[in-house]
Amino acid sequence: MKANAQMLTIPPHFLSVHYNGAHYPGSPNTNGLQGGANCQQFAYELLRHFGYQIPDLRSRELWEDTTHTCHVEELVWGDLLLWNKTSDAYGAHVGVYIGAGQAVHLAKDNGYPVIDRLENFLQHPAYRVFIGAKRIRSEKDHYD
Repeated sequence: MKANAQMLTIPPHFLSVHYNGAHYPGSPNTNGLQGGANCQQFAYELLRHFGYQIPDLRSRELWEDTTHTCHVEELVWGDLLLWNKTSDAYGAHVGVYIGAGQAVHLAKDNGYPVIDRLENFLQHPAYRVFIGAKRIRSEKDHYD
């Protein structure tokens, strides 16, 4: 996995979102980031803020999707990253690559979004397997 050096600047209000496992993509309880979010909802709303369009996919759906996303090896800011304790994408943790070898993610353990180096994720038992990266397909090129 290669990564480029361009960094994504995260708007401050995203860093105060609290973890809420009941607010996941597609849940009738979910309204953007209002009332908190799970990791997937947080990642999608952050990317939507930057003009990306992505449907409310759960982790396995995201990994299997080829209509709205594609698998990538070389990371650029805005790529969705998936980790799990096994290689199964079901229930995988989702973060957003922000550049310079770092990702932002919202996890139950932290309670609020955290920016961390990619290699540090693999030290956490729940994220010890990097499943891979997905890039949102778009007519507009967000990766200049």
